[in-house]
Amino acid sequence: MEGAGAGSGFRKLVSRLLHLHFKDDKTKVSGDALQLMVELLKVFVVEAAVRGVRQAQAEDALRVDVDQLEKVLPQLLLDF
Repeated sequence: MEGAGAGSGFRKLVSRLLHLHFKDDKTKVSGDALQLMVELLKVFVVEAAVRGVRQAQAEDALRVDVDQLEKVLPQLLLDF
């Protein structure tokens, strides 16, 4: 389980990443939209990890490497 500080830090990170890509510095993100992005990114990262593990198991690899993640990324992006 994550602590309250860890969740808050991730939320701030996502907020900062979103604002880095806005063209207008005055653009704001509502709390609900930010929470949705946080949850979406969590699900995306967990799903990428699970698929990477499955790919590594299929290749009889002892650990997940960038190669396995690169193999599962195209389908992962299509699924999202």
